[in-house]
Amino acid sequence: MAIENAPTDKGKEGARGLHKATRAEERKVEAEKGSDIAKGADRFEERSRSSDGKSAGEKQK
Repeated sequence: MAIENAPTDKGKEGARGLHKATRAEERKVEAEKGSDIAKGADRFEERSRSSDGKSAGEKQK
């Protein structure tokens, strides 16, 4: 859910805090890893493959 879609001011504040914390964690992981974390479809594929070595498409066959 986007921050703007939160129905209350408290919800928007919580969404901003979560977004900020997530970005900080992502930067920390990228620094430790030494490279950027994959985003979007690449990230989906990376996470899918890392769980059991198969791509999402191979799992559906």
